[in-house]
Amino acid sequence: MAKDEHPLELTPNLILNAYAQGIFPMAESRDDDGLFWLDPDLRGVIPLDGFHISRSLRKTILREPYQIRVDTNFAGVIEGCADREETWINAPIFSIYMDLFHAGYAHSVEVWDGDTLIGGVYGVTLKGAFFGESMFSRRPDASKIALAYLVSRLNAGGFKLFDTQFLTPHLASMGGVEIPRSSYRQALRDALLVEANFLRQPLQVSGHQVCT
Repeated sequence: MAKDEHPLELTPNLILNAYAQGIFPMAESRDDDGLFWLDPDLRGVIPLDGFHISRSLRKTILREPYQIRVDTNFAGVIEGCADREETWINAPIFSIYMDLFHAGYAHSVEVWDGDTLIGGVYGVTLKGAFFGESMFSRRPDASKIALAYLVSRLNAGGFKLFDTQFLTPHLASMGGVEIPRSSYRQALRDALLVEANFLRQPLQVSGHQVCT
């Protein structure tokens, strides 16, 4: 895995150009203001035609226990993702992704129980690629529900690549795989030739209407 310190000031254009080259920023911890760039040898992706929903998760979604919203509390989703003992989301990361959100390049899919945000996922869009950054859950299955709605939205919007950066057991259980850097770079090049629309609303996810 390549890991390079980068002295340049973070700007939305710098971040987008980095994503277009296949690299992304992280921090060592919330208390470290420094950032470094990552270019993993193996990249986690979720094939948009290979996403798996378990039978129990499908039943939960069909019960419609929560409300799904998009981009109504982007800051709250980042804060939820950072609300753990160890996190790579520091103040500069928070700030630059808020800038990307206000510029229309970053988005969140949120799971709400009434007025309470209980889960969500956020990431960056560039042409036909979605770069997933992080997700969180404060109730059982909340992050999985957010991910299911995200994948439906990506498919509806014409996206070609869902980059998860790394593969975790959680993502693998839902269809995530690892691919070598060379394969990822080709998939990224192909996705950047496509015009996609994150705000195109899917008709349904497992029979449950999406609210925006």
